[in-house]
Amino acid sequence: MPVSSSDHELFTFGQFTLDIDRGTLLRSGVELKLRPKSYEVLRFLVAHPGRLIDKHELLDAVWGHVIVTDGSITQCLIDIRRALDDADQSIVRTIPRRGYIFEAAVDSQRGDASAHIGTIAAGVSSGSAKPRWVRTVVWALPLLALLAFGGWKLWPGQQPAPTTVVAHTGEQSIAVMPLVNVGGDPEQQFFADGLSENLIDVLSKLDGLNVIGRISSFQFRNSQDDSGAIGAKLGVAYLISGSVQRAGDTVRIHTELVSTTDGRTMWTGRYDRPYKDLFALQDEIAMAISNALHKKLFSTRDAQSQDDRPPGGSIDAYNAYLQGLQKFYQQDLDKAAEYQQTATRLDPGYAAAWAQLSVSWTSHGQYGASGDDAKDYFRKSRAAVNRALTLQPDLGLAHGALAHLLLAADFDWRNAVIEFRRGVQLAPDNGQNHGGLSRALAATGKLREAIEQRQHFISMEPLFAANYFLASDLLIAAGRLEEAEKSVHIGAELQPRPAPANQLISIAILRGDEKAALNIAGQQLQPQWRAFELALAAQAGPDRDAADTALAKIIDDLVWTEAHPYQIAQIHALRGDTDKTVQWLERAWALRDPELHHLLYDPILLHFRNTPRFVAFCTNIGLPSPKESEALSIDQIRAATHHKTAG
Repeated sequence: MPVSSSDHELFTFGQFTLDIDRGTLLRSGVELKLRPKSYEVLRFLVAHPGRLIDKHELLDAVWGHVIVTDGSITQCLIDIRRALDDADQSIVRTIPRRGYIFEAAVDSQRGDASAHIGTIAAGVSSGSAKPRWVRTVVWALPLLALLAFGGWKLWPGQQPAPTTVVAHTGEQSIAVMPLVNVGGDPEQQFFADGLSENLIDVLSKLDGLNVIGRISSFQFRNSQDDSGAIGAKLGVAYLISGSVQRAGDTVRIHTELVSTTDGRTMWTGRYDRPYKDLFALQDEIAMAISNALHKKLFSTRDAQSQDDRPPGGSIDAYNAYLQGLQKFYQQDLDKAAEYQQTATRLDPGYAAAWAQLSVSWTSHGQYGASGDDAKDYFRKSRAAVNRALTLQPDLGLAHGALAHLLLAADFDWRNAVIEFRRGVQLAPDNGQNHGGLSRALAATGKLREAIEQRQHFISMEPLFAANYFLASDLLIAAGRLEEAEKSVHIGAELQPRPAPANQLISIAILRGDEKAALNIAGQQLQPQWRAFELALAAQAGPDRDAADTALAKIIDDLVWTEAHPYQIAQIHALRGDTDKTVQWLERAWALRDPELHHLLYDPILLHFRNTPRFVAFCTNIGLPSPKESEALSIDQIRAATHHKTAG
């Protein structure tokens, strides 16, 4: 049953007051809107500050015997965090798989709410009172075995509604919801998704308009959330939604523009057009939306050069291109390549399709093949991207595809940075180019700019879980362990699977907390990875016999020695064994282990940044000297942590 009320009872924390009698939440005297259940959840948490509240306890307290899902709590927390401006979880912290803690100090009292609120407001305005917490920027920043560089290999499937809240980006911000495929024909789903994505692309070319990317907005397919909840999650002022139906040679589209602030429909459009006029229709809808947003003075940034439509105007080629994108997002790389080949066959001058074909083949060569098979995929990828660049030298997508190939196939870090930079310059609204540039910069030791580029990608794709795990790696390398830990937990909330343990183990090791590292490793759900993580954590502990035994178990496993030599090098690095570390790195290089991209921002391996043999290895494989890396070593991070603790 709902929590019972207490008359005239006030809870204050920071600038906020929870008035139990009136059922309101105020900030410096100004009432903040909360849905009834969100208010009850906040009320229960505030009444138990500092205590871990299990989700079952919270469900029972607020919903009683009514059967609801965990998503009900999620929606309430989104509402609460938006109202409290609590993106960094300084007030309400989620403990993954355990529950929630109300972190702020709470003062409980009874009395006249208006008088009390006036006192608070006066104190704040005069500067005599300061909030107990300060809002910080979360460097919201993949699972490396599952993702390609910086987002080229996109996260598949539908994500759960996240609890992470994104700060509003202002009135000039919008998200395109996936248009509903009327009739539900799965063969036409690509068409609806393609139209939605095209609207994203066209609107992204309007100066001054911040447009959320596909990865984040498409998570709300079939969502039951209202516009306000979606707007809070994505941090946008407006949403575009609607439906699309194709019947023979006719396409029928209904779209509407909704304000997330008050749910008001600002504009609707209904279109029945011949299918052959699809491209003109896409432009017509985008222009109508921009006019509805009073953006008539927007200029278009080089829209023609970055258009992903076929230059010959072939609708069939465009359909094949869209189907290829859909299969790529689903990680069906064979089908993705097959459709892009169809698109290029129907229109040989289709540069965007050649570029996407290259990306599919590069990803296949990196993750779906080995040996001569991988080389064959890389060869075909190179031919495809060269064709794209010959057809359209200023296509940002093609420069990103080339950079991806340079990293995956050639380990050519320097030129990958150059190509990603060119891709970002030509297509500044392509988030994958920003993510790829972040990875390439980090690989060459340019950590500060790598973090900036990752942050930019996050601003475009705030609900892309992999962004946060990748960002955590960067923050760990910068010694910003608390931010890195928060980033992992944010990412974990955005995906259906448990958080990866490797970053949390690294954080514990860098803090010198081998007990925590072993505990986290022991909770790993995949036995194979559990063995490695336990072995890594054991090296940081005092039990040398256990450390030796754990290492021997890994080395006796052919799966590890053949597939993961980089990780074995990490274990030897923690043991302080330079020769063995470099020997396993040389093996990783011979096998072209993609984990080598971490070398210059891996604090464990940077322990040897001044060791001649390690320096020589890095320079021999084309990397800058580790002495030049902006990332910190394990020794530097531990020293800084100890100094901070001692201070």
